[in-house]
Amino acid sequence: MGPHTAAPVTTVTELPGQSDRRHGVRTPTILSLLYSGMDSGQMLMGDGVVTNLSSSGIGISGDRPVTPGMEVALFIDLPGVEEPLCIAQSRVSWVEGRQFGVELGTLKLEEKNHLGFFLWDCVTHVRRDGGI
Repeated sequence: MGPHTAAPVTTVTELPGQSDRRHGVRTPTILSLLYSGMDSGQMLMGDGVVTNLSSSGIGISGDRPVTPGMEVALFIDLPGVEEPLCIAQSRVSWVEGRQFGVELGTLKLEEKNHLGFFLWDCVTHVRRDGGI
């Protein structure tokens, strides 16, 4: 399945109470990813879907439960990039069932460039197609 994007949003209606914590524009999208971290001394690896993203955070729907404050590494399949985008430092900021949000840690320049270009490309395509 290829990536799917829609018009950027600043709130997400399916998770009440979370929208007030977001400070950037979120771009709804569907991208596959893997995530991993340590939970109670056990290695956790999960499959998931990026549901929205910004330059500072990512909304995820995953198949393995996580807990707030948990450190996770993300491997995101971006279109046009051969290898998955690896984000080694992120922290789970909220959890609602199998939906969760992560706050991105410090990104390497290459990671920041890949993510920034993808976000720019999504917004540009939406505007050309008559969106926002």
